[in-house]
Amino acid sequence: MHPAISVVLLTTLIGVGQGLFLALYTGQIYSMLNLLPVQNSQNFYALGNLLALTFLAMGLFASFFHLGRPLRAWRSASQWRTSWLSREVIILPTVMFFVALYGVIHYFGWSEKQLFVINQMQPINLSLFVGAIATLVTFLLFVSTSMIYASIRFLPEWYNPLTVINYILLGGASGFTLATAFSIYVGADVGSFYALWAIILTTAAFITRSISLLRNNNLKPKSNLRSAIGVRHTIIKQKTQGFMGGSFNTREFFHNKSLDTLKIIKVMFLILIFLVPIILLFLISFGLEYLAVVAFVSQYLGLTLERWYFFTEGTHPQNLYYQTVA
Repeated sequence: MHPAISVVLLTTLIGVGQGLFLALYTGQIYSMLNLLPVQNSQNFYALGNLLALTFLAMGLFASFFHLGRPLRAWRSASQWRTSWLSREVIILPTVMFFVALYGVIHYFGWSEKQLFVINQMQPINLSLFVGAIATLVTFLLFVSTSMIYASIRFLPEWYNPLTVINYILLGGASGFTLATAFSIYVGADVGSFYALWAIILTTAAFITRSISLLRNNNLKPKSNLRSAIGVRHTIIKQKTQGFMGGSFNTREFFHNKSLDTLKIIKVMFLILIFLVPIILLFLISFGLEYLAVVAFVSQYLGLTLERWYFFTEGTHPQNLYYQTVA
């Protein structure tokens, strides 16, 4: 398939925003259980959620460049009963609302307001309650975004559970890496906690993404050139696409990149997403805290390459016929 830059930016940017919010809320849960120091609501949670909201907003803004008529974007939500795209369109603003509300609660100090008590021991305040709802819709957004592609049956490279798992893990890894850099920047003493979880999530994402790469490399298409054009001869070699110039089919359903280019992109994103950040996050424990920013920048650049490569992996059946452009 042809990778649209706007969709690459949409999926990677909102993934970072979702992952950062989940990191902040996870830190609050750990603090509630007295496993981490309690952080300042305004300087840490409110500012961190503003950063997460910024990434979500940038992703939403990027999506408008993929629309033929942006003024009619609201119509994309009309098919929510059957379309994962429509569900994503509805859930993304919902996530932004609850993330913003979670940040506002911390900013104004409403996080201390107790709502109820669990087992007569653990008080649940307003921020924990709203954060739980935001966590739920955040995971729903991960599922909705990834299912846009994982639900397409005729693209076997995407049609598998690993697509959903990779979207969640890659978004979570980038968010926790950013949380590491953010906590160090504001002087919070939880940087090592986020770095550890970022390494764990990045390693898990490397395993699942590697499995999907191996799986896709071994896929055998159900159709071939003979079945595509209805010719039974055993030796067929296509020299041209059948007409003089390009068409919608050749532009939108094929990336027009060489196999060598795809191999280079694959190696680059494997290094930038997984190898470099894991090494840099590990070095943070030796006092090299400034490397957290480098780790996030490296990981995000790698994510854009990975998402671009993900779209090129989808082999549209029509390319069996339009596989050569003379």
